[in-house]
Amino acid sequence: MVFNHLKRKSILKFLIISVLTCYEVFHINAQTEIMSDSSLTEQQQNIISIAALTARGEVQSLKPALNRGLDAGLTINEIKEVIVHLYAYCGFPRSIRGLQTFMEVLNERSARGIADVTGAEASPIRKEADKYERGKKVLEDLTKTPQRGPLSDYAAFAPVIDTFLKEHLFADIFERDILTYAQRELVTISVLSTIGNVEPMLRSHLNICLNVGLAPRQLNEFINIIKSRIGKTEGENAQAVLNEVLKNRVKK
Repeated sequence: MVFNHLKRKSILKFLIISVLTCYEVFHINAQTEIMSDSSLTEQQQNIISIAALTARGEVQSLKPALNRGLDAGLTINEIKEVIVHLYAYCGFPRSIRGLQTFMEVLNERSARGIADVTGAEASPIRKEADKYERGKKVLEDLTKTPQRGPLSDYAAFAPVIDTFLKEHLFADIFERDILTYAQRELVTISVLSTIGNVEPMLRSHLNICLNVGLAPRQLNEFINIIKSRIGKTEGENAQAVLNEVLKNRVKK
């Protein structure tokens, strides 16, 4: 009887230790998975807010977002580049209004004795290839897809817009090294999610985000920022497109 009692106690003790060990292993693995898929940096989060609010034209909300961006370490030139970049997706009026608002913020901060960092200027572009070919190369790098063959779809219907896209957007703008490709893509998806009804373009640029190193978790964080600072509807629409993108990439 005593032997059986001790045996049962030993088995129970073994089971408890086994369960606790399994829990610890699971917990450590979960933590490792979370840590291996990093969150958006504070600067990236502020780039999203600044781009989306500029695209929306919400000047009063943009002002505190610009202040937060500067406080988070974004330079003046980086923020200017964010606002300049987005004109290609939502037009000169929004971009210029954003720059005017940024000027007001900088003047207000200067009056309070805050000296913000100007930051680097864009490096000179010294490339012999013509801009159309350079733009094609940038687009290939972003999409991981060869840009060969005859034009199709809207580009065949209006070839001049293909020229503008390659020469201006992907050469003139994307080659400027003040922002990285990942930062420029965060600006782009922020604008596309905000203006809405451009799902094919948003789908394309979410795929590019993954190509340039942004992780699925970071893109889901991006959606949460859009929901909280722009609107639930815009966030949910963007989430549906992101879910489709992630599902299709798993299949490949």
